Amino acid sequence: MSGFLVASDLDRTLIYSNRALALDVPDRLAPRLLSVEVHDGKALSFMTEQAAALLVELAREAVLVPATTRTRTQYERVNLPGPTPGWVPSYAICSNGGQLIVDGVPDEDWRTEVRGRLATASVPLAEVVEHLALCADPEWTHKRRVADDLFAYLVVERAELPAGWLDELTGWCAERGWTVSLQGRKVYAVPAPLSKSAALAEVERRVGGCTVLAAGDSLLDADLLLAADAGWRPGHGELADSGWTAPGVTALDQVGVAAGEEIVRCFLERVRAGVPVAGEVGEPVEAAEVAATVEAAELA
Repeated sequence: MSGFLVASDLDRTLIYSNRALALDVPDRLAPRLLSVEVHDGKALSFMTEQAAALLVELAREAVLVPATTRTRTQYERVNLPGPTPGWVPSYAICSNGGQLIVDGVPDEDWRTEVRGRLATASVPLAEVVEHLALCADPEWTHKRRVADDLFAYLVVERAELPAGWLDELTGWCAERGWTVSLQGRKVYAVPAPLSKSAALAEVERRVGGCTVLAAGDSLLDADLLLAADAGWRPGHGELADSGWTAPGVTALDQVGVAAGEEIVRCFLERVRAGVPVAGEVGEPVEAAEVAATVEAAELA
C-alpha cells in the first residue's frame, strides 16, 4: 500500500441510483454503466464502467474505506469492484459512523464507544422519533424509519415540504444535540456526536499515520471532508447547493454519475502523484464547526 487512506461516501458520490444518474447527453453518448447494487432482483445503484476500473486500481494502491449513512444491511447490498474476486474493503463506516465494519464484521468495541458518546451529548432517539411523528404530515411523508437504533429519517415528497419546515426541524434538533440533513427524498435526523469523521479517526488510528483523502456530497459528509488532508465534492447535493467548500476541498463541476467517475480519477491521481505525509491521527470534526462552515457558505 502507498500510505494513503481514501474515505468516500457512497450514494450520490461513488454510486448512483437511476434518479441520480443525471445523464444529460444524447442516449448514444451515454457512458456504459455497471450495476453495483441489487435488491429484490432489481438493479438499484450504478457506476460508469470507467469509474469501476479506476476503483479497482485505487483499491490496489490505497486503503479504501466506504463511509456511508446506510445501515450495515443496506451497505452489504453494495458490491464494489475490487482487485480480487469477492473483495471487500478491510474497513467500512456505516450508520454515519455508528458502525465500524472490520473485514466484514461489526466491531462491537466501537459500537459500545459510540453509544457512550451519544448518551452524554444528545437527547434520546425516542424523543426525536416522537417529534418527527408529530411534525411530519402524512400528506407528504411516505415513510418514517429508525436506522440501527441510532438515528431516524423520513422519506418525503420533497416538492411538497412546507416553507420553513426544514429550518424549524433543524432548530429544534440543534437545541437537543441533533443535526438535520436533506438528501434527495430523505430527511435525516442524526445525533451530533454520530459522525463519519469520528469513525474515520478510529480507522486512521488502527492503520497508522497516512495521508487521508475524502469525498462526499451532503451535510453529513462535511465533517469527513474537513478531517481529510484533501477532499472533493461533486457539483450536486446539499454542499454544492449551499456553495460550501473549505481549504483543501475541491468543488467539482461534474454532476451525477460523471462526478462519481471524476472523484475516483482524482483519488487515483493524487495517490499516484503524491508523497504520503505520515502525521498525527486525525481528530473528529465537531458538529458546530461543520455548521459554521455551511452557514458561512450560505451567507457568501
